Amino acid sequence: MIINTAKRLGETKEYYFSVKLREVRELIAQGKDVINMGIGNPDLKPSEQTITALTAAAHKENAHGYQPYKGVPELREAMAKWYKKVYQVEMDPASEILPLIGSKEGITHISLAFLDEGDEVLVPELGYPAYRSVSTMLGAKIVEYPLLEKNNWQPDWETMYATSYPNAKIMWLNYPHMPTGTTASKKLFEKAIKFAHEKRLLICHDNPYSLILNRQAPLSIFSVEGAKEVCLELNSMSKSHNMAGWRVGWLNGRQDYIDAVLKIKSNVDSGMFLGIQKAAISALESPMEWHEDQNTIYEQRQQIVYQILDKLECQYSAGQAGMFVWAKLPKVISSAEKLIDHLLYNYHMFIAPGFIFGPKGDRYIRISLCTSQERLEEALKRIQDINVQQL
Repeated sequence: MIINTAKRLGETKEYYFSVKLREVRELIAQGKDVINMGIGNPDLKPSEQTITALTAAAHKENAHGYQPYKGVPELREAMAKWYKKVYQVEMDPASEILPLIGSKEGITHISLAFLDEGDEVLVPELGYPAYRSVSTMLGAKIVEYPLLEKNNWQPDWETMYATSYPNAKIMWLNYPHMPTGTTASKKLFEKAIKFAHEKRLLICHDNPYSLILNRQAPLSIFSVEGAKEVCLELNSMSKSHNMAGWRVGWLNGRQDYIDAVLKIKSNVDSGMFLGIQKAAISALESPMEWHEDQNTIYEQRQQIVYQILDKLECQYSAGQAGMFVWAKLPKVISSAEKLIDHLLYNYHMFIAPGFIFGPKGDRYIRISLCTSQERLEEALKRIQDINVQQL
């Protein structure tokens, strides 16, 4: 290169899945039939009404120009109605909702809007890697907060209250939790809101899995009194509506927080294609029965994944929410990476190691439910002769 890269690249590693999926593609190029059970990439289609709305909008002459940075009013109104229907929470579509090109964009924009170099960011010991990577790129200091495995991966509030966070500005929270599948409770959110008020920091709650295999009533952090003063909440249509490649998410929060993020967003993109906005409106109007049908498929897949994990002698909790199953390795397996590579190169199947979500995940693996029942059955068949004790 004629110039040096930015210093931040020295602190930034390539996304694990970007690296590993290259290995998967190389094996496929060699003629190997690799079953990918590693990533949460929905293989099911959006609703028919969603696709119809996209097609209809794309044929309109006025659909192809730049769109408002805040999205068309009808989209924000649909998002507000969806929040009311799913969470029984009122959001003002004019001032408290900001459509995003996926919630991953939102993580970056929030961080750019509120973090300076040296600020502390509280991230869970296990969590979505983007919470860490974006903060690191901005020169913020990552501070892990503990999750209690014995308490179903809830934050260790006692330890956190006893810890000084003098420069903390943001705390990332995510329930239903990825990767462990732990569901939210109102009590958990109440404790989080109290903590944010006392420590004077902003909680950013990432909430994309509420409707996927969640046996409890879906919860928004805004169902708790006092949340709007100290919280933002991200939501996404990638998982809940099978629209990962469409890139539609949104940010909920008080107007002053939303306006701060909008200052960043308006300098980064030029709005979302109108056809996708119209399709998103249609998707948000899908009846709850459509979501129930999706969950029936995921439940069937989950049962096969349990059999795969049993064959690998892993421990797991039944009834996890979201589109993954989180499982603990048997003691005889020295590392998740060793198992992942053994399965990939000997059985041509790929699953995710737990360490990519944080150091506490070193003894865990995660299997995605975004693989057809037929392919999962094939994966189970392939490992019938596996002897975990000899790995």
